[in-house]
Amino acid sequence: MHKNDVKGVLFDLDGTLADTAPDLIYALNLSLDDAGFSAQPLEKMRHAASHGSLFLVKTAIPDADEALQLSIQQGLLQHYGRINGQYSRLFDDLPELLTLLDQQGIPYGVVTNKPARFARPLVDKLGLTPHLKAMVSGDSTRHAKPHTAPMLLAAQQIAIPPEHILYLGDAERDLVAADNANMHGGVALWGYLSAADNPHLWPAKRQFEHGASLKQFFVE
Repeated sequence: MHKNDVKGVLFDLDGTLADTAPDLIYALNLSLDDAGFSAQPLEKMRHAASHGSLFLVKTAIPDADEALQLSIQQGLLQHYGRINGQYSRLFDDLPELLTLLDQQGIPYGVVTNKPARFARPLVDKLGLTPHLKAMVSGDSTRHAKPHTAPMLLAAQQIAIPPEHILYLGDAERDLVAADNANMHGGVALWGYLSAADNPHLWPAKRQFEHGASLKQFFVE
């Protein structure tokens, strides 16, 4: 994959474009406290932040019964709706990357499995709404990633053929979705990967260690 192959860029949201773990885990801990459980440290839980609210709960209290886990998940979502975006920020070097893409006339957008009721307020608080040419949430199509439906919708929104789009994500489903949609997959190694992840086995064209290396790709 060369820079000239890329005419558009799509990002996963949590753990790729934005560091949202502080908000998610703060909401988790509020819900855990409501139910009489101890708070979980941010660094212990960070790796789970890309995989949805129920996965966060199951990581925090794996031995609890399913009904309790679901109850705490609902509490998490209620708290998260109130604090969404309060502690989130774009990852290092990504604001400069987005400016560079704007300067080069390369359209970009977001494809996330986060529901629109959370995703859209978050990108708004991050100041991204005026700049995104695509905003596809987990409920924008009938299927979420790794299905191709949200990927192809985003390709339509930025008006770039899939084979000329770089899709960046920090989870295997992101790269499977990109590969299935005939996009160039790029692994965001700065994201919420766990020790159990094997990104070298994911169907990706390239791995990026940090935002600076991704930015360098577009100036080569």
